[in-house]
Amino acid sequence: MLALWVTEDGRVRHELLPDNRYVEARGNREKAYQGRYRVTDDHIDYWDDTGFTADGDFIDGVLHHGGMILYRRR
Repeated sequence: MLALWVTEDGRVRHELLPDNRYVEARGNREKAYQGRYRVTDDHIDYWDDTGFTADGDFIDGVLHHGGMILYRRR
């Protein structure tokens, strides 16, 4: 699951790092959100450094998160 996950238009980008940290970019904001994550089976939980939480699911190799669909970029 470690990779860069990107919306089709490239506006939202999630970089899942090997130390269970993530960086989310939105548009021109390269570090819009940062925090930690945990993947359990096909589910991902996010804990932003500001206290915000979110989650998503990997379905058929695609990340579904917060009403968005993100594709793995290699």
